Amino acid sequence: MSLEVIEIAPERDRTPTATLVLLHGWGANARDLASLHPLLNLPDYLCLCPDAPLPHPYVPGGKMWYDLETEEYDGLADSRDRLCQWLDGLEAKTGISLEKTVLAGFSQGGAMTLDVGAHYPLAGLVAMSGYLHGSIEARAKFPPVLVMHGRQDPIVPLSAARQARDRLTEIGATVAYEEFDMAHQICPQEVLKLRQFVLDNTQN
Repeated sequence: MSLEVIEIAPERDRTPTATLVLLHGWGANARDLASLHPLLNLPDYLCLCPDAPLPHPYVPGGKMWYDLETEEYDGLADSRDRLCQWLDGLEAKTGISLEKTVLAGFSQGGAMTLDVGAHYPLAGLVAMSGYLHGSIEARAKFPPVLVMHGRQDPIVPLSAARQARDRLTEIGATVAYEEFDMAHQICPQEVLKLRQFVLDNTQN
């Protein structure tokens, strides 16, 4: 039930003060979002990039959290269980509390972030070009959320981001929302917003 994870430690002689977990999208793998690390300029942070557990049917070396080509999202329950089990043991493994951990994801990884992250006392959740799987319930304490999306996204429509924002706001979450003139991608302005969100929610 374990996940393969790329671990990027803080710069030499620095003790990690917080953790950033990045979940990749459909058909990518952990290396995809690990490439963001040098751009984020978070030298005191531990960065963890898990591989989704399922092989992608068409992309060699690609992974997926579940099958987007099935109405039932085949594999979602298993991936959810694996990600939850990994998060359950994360604090003991890293020595960093979940209250100092931000969970972020792109596209399908953003959907997994909102799905699973809502159940943990995390410092924050970030969905980039993501969406909600379905219903999401109100919780006594919901992590702050940053939702970011491209106005020209041909893969996940902008309406999905707006629906996620509205639903999260309805159930009492604190939601920051940003739109960018881009397609299904991560732009430099988005990286800056992600960095600031991480800093704002872990340095207290």
